[in-house]
Amino acid sequence: MSASPEQVKKLREISGAPMMECKKALDEAQGDLENAFTVLRKRGVATAAKKAGRATSEGLVGSYIHAGGKMGVLVEVNCESDFVARTEEFQQLAHDIAMQICATDPRFIRKEDVTPEALQREKEVLRAQAAATGKPDNVLDRIVEGKLGKFYEDNCLYEQHFIKDSGSALTVRELIASKIAKFGENITIRRFSRLKVGESAAKDAAPKAGESAEGAAPEAGR
Repeated sequence: MSASPEQVKKLREISGAPMMECKKALDEAQGDLENAFTVLRKRGVATAAKKAGRATSEGLVGSYIHAGGKMGVLVEVNCESDFVARTEEFQQLAHDIAMQICATDPRFIRKEDVTPEALQREKEVLRAQAAATGKPDNVLDRIVEGKLGKFYEDNCLYEQHFIKDSGSALTVRELIASKIAKFGENITIRRFSRLKVGESAAKDAAPKAGESAEGAAPEAGR
């Protein structure tokens, strides 16, 4: 069954993908809009994986100031060319990422960036909680591993659900992957700073000394 122009338009509005990609996805999903969106997300992730090793030396600093001026975020979002960095859509992406950080207060950019110390502390807490319920020792490790997903979702920017798309399960990682597929360039988030009036210390997710622009962001001070 061939997708109608109305379906293609609707999927484009939801996903931001090119018209032809939307049509292909709808044809593959036999006209099912939700399944077509899933197809596009999978393609975006696959494309992002292929481009992950490419250097991102261009980009811009996005910003978001919360109502009242009591909280704000600066975030560096990188791409491969100045041409892409100057597009309205890339600038909107940087703004949206800054807004996400302002709302969700992540401690890390990616789950790979979680420090061994932070991960060990979380595992100890989860293990103690599981043990307190009377679970046998031989299943505690499996319980802990199963609950770490929530820890990553709460604390790692890429694993969070994108707040502007609450109607779907789109994560920030998948959002960035969809933009990589659309622009044909690698896109990375290098670092961010989240400031709140009255906080004792600013949270600055900048790379450790010696790390590359695509390097990990360390745990920010609380």
